[in-house]
Formats: sequence, structure tokens, C-alpha cells
Amino acid sequence: MRRLFPSGLALLSGILGIAWSAASIAYQPSPADCAAEADRASRGASTGLGGIGRGAAKGAIFGAIVGDSKSARRGAAMGGVVGGVRRGVEKNNIYESVYDACMRRR
Repeated sequence: MRRLFPSGLALLSGILGIAWSAASIAYQPSPADCAAEADRASRGASTGLGGIGRGAAKGAIFGAIVGDSKSARRGAAMGGVVGGVRRGVEKNNIYESVYDACMRRR
């Protein structure tokens, strides 16, 4: 009776090695895949209206504490602008972070 175990093991390990390298090449994300992943992450993070609303509320509270109702309106307007800009910057940072992480997997 002939023993095939040593040569069969070498053949099996060679086949598995080739399959492993082919699979790692086949599943590398493209720049479009990374852009789509980053877009989903930034859209899921938050909405711009939430940032504007929270900023306006904080600005109104600050204006009311510091001054009168006119100051509260100015504070709400400025807080809304700042909150919207801040939320936009945050979404952009999330997009860039996820995109860069995806491209490093390539």
C-alpha cells in the first residue's frame, strides 16, 4: 500500500496558498467602493438640520442669559450658522476618515 499523505499535504497546502492569494486580490475595494462606504458613513452620522437646531438653541440660551430678547434672536441666528457649519465639517471629517481607512485596505 502506497502512502500519499506527505505529497498530498504539500499539494493541498499549495492549492490553499494560491486560493488565499487570489481571494485577497479579488476583494480589494475600488476607489468607488470606498467613496460609497464613506458616503454611507457620513450620511448615517447626523443631519445638518440637527446641528443647526442645536446651535440655534444654544445661541438663544446664551443670548438670553447675556442680554435681552434681541440678543437671544442674534444668538439663535449665530448659533444656527455655527452649528450648521460645525456639523458640515464633522460630516466631512467622517467621510475623509472612512475613505482613507478603506483605501488603506487596498
